[in-house]
Amino acid sequence: MNRAVIEFKSYTFKYRSQKEPTLYDINLTIRKGEKVVIVGPSGSGKSTLAHCINGLVPFAYRGESSGSCQINGKETSELDIFQLSKMVGTVLQDLDGQFIGLSVGEDIAFALENDVVPQKLMHERVAEVAELVKIDEYLGASIHQLSGGQKQRVSLAGVLVNDVDILLFDEPLANLDPATGKHAIDLIDQLQKQTNKTTVIIEHRLEDVLYRDVDRIIVMNDGRIIADAAPDELLSSKVLSTTYLREPLYLKALEYAGIPITPDIHPEHIEHLNLSSQNQEQLKHWYQQVGRPQNKVYPEPVLELEKVSFHYPNIPNTLNEISFTLHKGEMVSIVGKNGAGKSTLSKLICGFERHQLGEIYYQARDISKDTITKRAEAIGLVMQNPNQMISKHLIFDEVAFGLQLRNVPEEEIRERVEKTLKICGLYPFRNWPISALSFGQKKRVTIAAVLVLEPKVLILDEPTAGQDYRHYTEIMSFLRELNQRGVTILMITHDMHLMLEYTPRTLVIGEGQLLADTSAVEVLANPELVDKANLTTTSLYRLAEKVGIADSQDFVSTFIRYDKEVRRSWQ
Repeated sequence: MNRAVIEFKSYTFKYRSQKEPTLYDINLTIRKGEKVVIVGPSGSGKSTLAHCINGLVPFAYRGESSGSCQINGKETSELDIFQLSKMVGTVLQDLDGQFIGLSVGEDIAFALENDVVPQKLMHERVAEVAELVKIDEYLGASIHQLSGGQKQRVSLAGVLVNDVDILLFDEPLANLDPATGKHAIDLIDQLQKQTNKTTVIIEHRLEDVLYRDVDRIIVMNDGRIIADAAPDELLSSKVLSTTYLREPLYLKALEYAGIPITPDIHPEHIEHLNLSSQNQEQLKHWYQQVGRPQNKVYPEPVLELEKVSFHYPNIPNTLNEISFTLHKGEMVSIVGKNGAGKSTLSKLICGFERHQLGEIYYQARDISKDTITKRAEAIGLVMQNPNQMISKHLIFDEVAFGLQLRNVPEEEIRERVEKTLKICGLYPFRNWPISALSFGQKKRVTIAAVLVLEPKVLILDEPTAGQDYRHYTEIMSFLRELNQRGVTILMITHDMHLMLEYTPRTLVIGEGQLLADTSAVEVLANPELVDKANLTTTSLYRLAEKVGIADSQDFVSTFIRYDKEVRRSWQ
């Protein structure tokens, strides 16, 4: 049996600033060459567990601990963070926060420069790891001109250059488009097989991680490990649903049809799913019994773009003649590959960038020359990176700031802020410093800070990135309530399930153009469009094909409607 490289024995940890422990009585062994995924709701302790592995606990985040936490048989408390960095390489969720060098080659070489490695050996080692992660063609390129997937490869090369024993990935899929996410999982899988390095992945998007094999799934909740099992075994249990974690969609469809999920049907992969003829008929019967709703009509235009074009000085043809109309009460998604221009489009609408050609109308009035402040009275924007929006120290103050600038009475500010914080799952933390929050929690703070202003048009750039399934559902349910009261919502997302579930209409951006303006289901049913926009089809399509359901589009729509109704009971 392979030796243990990560070992917790009755380990408990409490941050210095908190009254109660974040981790309770953790007993966990991960052996050399294993590939495990750690999942859990926000606040479950999985990020703290990762910090214990890479040394941020106790060296960066102070606190009290008991029990044992060992890496390669050595107590982490007896090592220093430099020694741990030689054993554990961490790829952060916020990739831009990890880079040091200006170019790809410089960034990969940073650790070697610190170790005063001779230049000849340094060049050889950098070239070796760059080739391993398939970024060798970009060694001279600027980091900031790379796509999200390319940045992740650079970040991975930067930790591999030290020849670490353990690779730790903190939400590697959070900011990647669907196809790039699949490539990232492929890359992690290939590296693990080639190098036999122990690999630990922390991720909310479990189904996407299971695109390639893992040895074990570890589930955390309330600071404890509540499950540690092989994928087929864990997916056959109720652990994910009882902790409000998203199960693979194809398994949820089987569950709704009353089909038992057992290890012998091999639930880990849709490709290996073994359904009997009776199970297939049962799924078809469920699909046929679910009702079909009426399509909603949106008569009143609220935001119109007419042949809008824009380019950055060094990036010609960023967006070319983009035209579409949003109606009052619509909820629309924008999808496309990283770097396609989706975020740029939102900046044009809000006035952060000025388009060179075309017109933008709000309620039939040309707002092309309006200031950012004027546009913000009607159009709110929640940016992808929460760190770019936060200006206050405490959560309550951050959410209240916009209302204070608008001279809203103090009592009304408190009432509106507290209501919004409750909806966004942040009320218990209202007096916390924002610096103590996770990336996902910071995201919720920025959403709350814009929602509290009650905009008429709300643009959200990756609103659910870094959120667990329950908070995802709470945020989206709140957005749906706003939408039903007439707020028009435009969401930039890489989450295909969000697109299908909440946005009847989807705009597809690619190659500087509007490639499609159609229903979400039709987008994923078009292989050419999926390829151009770097999307992926949902596993529900594969399930429909597997059981012989001819209209896979309608099957997907049926599941999405049914699932939405079931989850309303969570509210």
